Amino acid sequence: MSKISVSNLTFCYEGSFENIFEQVSFCIDTDWKLGFIGRNGKGKTTFLNLLLGKYEYQGSIQASVAFDYFPFQIEKERLTECMSDFLYEFAPDCEEWRVIMELDKMKMDAELLYRPFGTLSHGERTRVMLAILFSRENYFLLIDEPTNHLDQTSREIVKEYLRQKKGFLLVSHDRDLLDACVDHILVLNRVTLEVQKGNFSSWWENKERKDAFQIAENEKHRKEIGKLKKAAERARDWADQNESTKIGYDPIKNHDRGMGTRPYIGAKTKKMQSRAKQMEERIEREIEEKEGLLQDIENPADLKVMPLKHHKDILVRAEKYGFGYGERALLRDFDFTIQHGERVLLRGANGCGKSSLIKAILRANGPAEKMPRTDLKENGASLRGRETATLWESGVLRTASGLRISYIDQDTSFLQGSLSGYCKEEGLDESLFKAILRQLDLERTRLDGRMEEFSEGQKKKVLIASSLLRQAHLYIWDEPLNYIDVFSRIQIEALLLRYQPTMLFVEHDIRFQEKIATRVVELG
Repeated sequence: MSKISVSNLTFCYEGSFENIFEQVSFCIDTDWKLGFIGRNGKGKTTFLNLLLGKYEYQGSIQASVAFDYFPFQIEKERLTECMSDFLYEFAPDCEEWRVIMELDKMKMDAELLYRPFGTLSHGERTRVMLAILFSRENYFLLIDEPTNHLDQTSREIVKEYLRQKKGFLLVSHDRDLLDACVDHILVLNRVTLEVQKGNFSSWWENKERKDAFQIAENEKHRKEIGKLKKAAERARDWADQNESTKIGYDPIKNHDRGMGTRPYIGAKTKKMQSRAKQMEERIEREIEEKEGLLQDIENPADLKVMPLKHHKDILVRAEKYGFGYGERALLRDFDFTIQHGERVLLRGANGCGKSSLIKAILRANGPAEKMPRTDLKENGASLRGRETATLWESGVLRTASGLRISYIDQDTSFLQGSLSGYCKEEGLDESLFKAILRQLDLERTRLDGRMEEFSEGQKKKVLIASSLLRQAHLYIWDEPLNYIDVFSRIQIEALLLRYQPTMLFVEHDIRFQEKIATRVVELG
């Protein structure tokens, strides 16, 4: 057991006006299973890179262990090679038999090491890389969002595997994963940083209690300040009025006054002025106690969406529908409807055809040139290219006439350039679009930046804001919450439950599924 000690850490990117971290100090244990959460863009990945020594910083980071990072950055030319061929480039001290043992714990066959890496699914790649990480000794592991793009089965395997491990820092927005796998939480709040024992749910419960207390204390101080200000104003007014009567008086109207009255009035005035000053000092103390109370309060704005009402009740209908590529059928004899008011969850293993079915619905709804530019992508590959030649469909897939769809693709790689340029290209009202991004807690300084410099979570928020701004009868969201922070997930859940738009969505966050889906359709 050893410690990782961070003292007075200060860091700012070159050219930036604000520090990412400022005088941050904390200590963690290398035996902990540490969850790491915070808003998108707050500096989680930056902190991991600081631990890895990638950037210069002020302050100190002291550790008796080395750090290793997930996921490995694998170049495109490596995708045709087997992991066993370049394993030692990532982990020079790794022994292959240890990796095989770790793969066995995740119910994976050793032959994955000897297959071209590009042929492995997202889940297989994740598990191979985790097996390599945990086969090394004397490392504290930095695991950055391991469950993105994983289906439910793969998530459960990764969750069970990490539950048995220790000595890692896990960056994740998956509340179910954090509850299952961590025993301490490191939180980047709005202003401060805190370390707390427990999992996500225990931290969230404590946060709600703390926030409620601070809001009550803030209200108490606010009322006390108001009372003291009024009392101080009355005391000052009385003193000023009384002071003016010391010199000069009408002997007829003020027949009871004499030469001894002046010092008496002066003494009373001085006493009242002193009392007013004491009240002002109490006001300052109250303000000081009030400051900082609400600095870490999460008070997300209420998002809005304006779904349209279609004249037909059934918006999408499939009858004996099927499709596939070449000789491989992804779907056969599929009967399916989406009715107004439903929020339908598509669920199934990676590769079972969820995204392909979504693309088919988009194609059925209208000519390709009327669709958003992202609608013709299938996991980053254009359907107009290699796959279109072998794509086949059978049966019937129809959408209601005049159906308007608002769509979120799981891919963000096309987001480049300025937000202003994006709004012009997509036909969006720029001021409203940026207002929604601010409500999703995108920093104001980012609004004039370039999207290729955004974090993955911030890019996802661009797509979510774009979808919310489009009035539609049907909202189709394909893995919308990948990389989205916990606070924004809760904010989006509240939005959907309030406005109840008709939806078809793919999402692997169990908590989101349980709250939002009114019906589940299993594929595969």
